[in-house]
Amino acid sequence: MTSRTPKPVVASGGVSSLDDIAALRELVPLGVEGAIVGRALYAGAFTLAEALDVAAG
Repeated sequence: MTSRTPKPVVASGGVSSLDDIAALRELVPLGVEGAIVGRALYAGAFTLAEALDVAAG
């Protein structure tokens, strides 16, 4: 997706673990700017603080 648009891309769906966030972090140089993690947060898979920590690297 990022190779087909100059716009930032936000990942939505399928983010269910901190490992998923870490994998998305590796795509930032390619244009992935963010991720929607609502369901995982509500389900208690991780906290917002944990997600932000992993996203920051």
